[in-house]
Amino acid sequence: MDRVIFGDNQFFGINHSSDEKARAQAIKFKTNEAVKAVLDIVVEEGINTFMCTTHDRMIGIGEMIRRDKRYLDFKIYPCMPYAHKYANAVTELGIMGTIKHYLPGNIISTLTKGGLAFVKKDFISMMELMVDAEMKMFREISTPVIFIQNVITDLLLGLGMTDFLVGFHNYIRERYNAEPGYITMNLPLLLDTLEKAGIENPIICASINKAGFRMSGGKANYEKVIAQKRCRLIAMQIFAAGTIPYKEAIEYVCEMDGIESVLFGASSRVNIKNSIETIKTYNRVREERAAIE
Repeated sequence: MDRVIFGDNQFFGINHSSDEKARAQAIKFKTNEAVKAVLDIVVEEGINTFMCTTHDRMIGIGEMIRRDKRYLDFKIYPCMPYAHKYANAVTELGIMGTIKHYLPGNIISTLTKGGLAFVKKDFISMMELMVDAEMKMFREISTPVIFIQNVITDLLLGLGMTDFLVGFHNYIRERYNAEPGYITMNLPLLLDTLEKAGIENPIICASINKAGFRMSGGKANYEKVIAQKRCRLIAMQIFAAGTIPYKEAIEYVCEMDGIESVLFGASSRVNIKNSIETIKTYNRVREERAAIE
């Protein structure tokens, strides 16, 4: 994985520190063209990996990427499911209407015969169908890692449904020849659970920051797990919703040897460029210190 990965929160009105900022971002990026303009800057600044949800707007943005020769080496890490999309659809269309809208047509006859009993009985088959439906928007785009969102990962952890996580792992590898990834707010528990299920050295994206923001199990426990280098780790929410000074936040994650990639989002060339340069600077300092030692 690349050391620096660009995220999408700012594009779809997500801000963990302020609803007002979230609304302003949603207005700023209300068109696909506005999103693509920032991605153009990202590519120009040397970032070639974009981690994003399966928001419906990615259908149009994906079309723009496929038409642009500058994106030949561009990679997208899809994160699914986009929970708000399905929650809104259920409200508007009902459960069966949502299934009919988002899943392939050949499931409808089965559902007609089995009804919701089928849904409750075979979660893994439903998951596979949903993955296929979500992945259509990324056709002809490189997707070497496909993530399951933390809202599902952590729910499954809480319910003890490890078989579902293993099913996701196997399907992503077999069907898409890609690496399965897991987003979580509880790195220690998820890693232990995956290893007990036979999944070694998984790709995990977790909140890692100096403030301990959204780090279930505690920062000290996270630091211990990170030092063990048992997984390929992506650090997200490194600024802890803006509560940590910029350089201090980046220094904290770059100092840890067990973090493979750093995920961040920004909406201007200045902020994108500064984030990249700051990450590179602290990486270089750590490498030079390690060489001396």
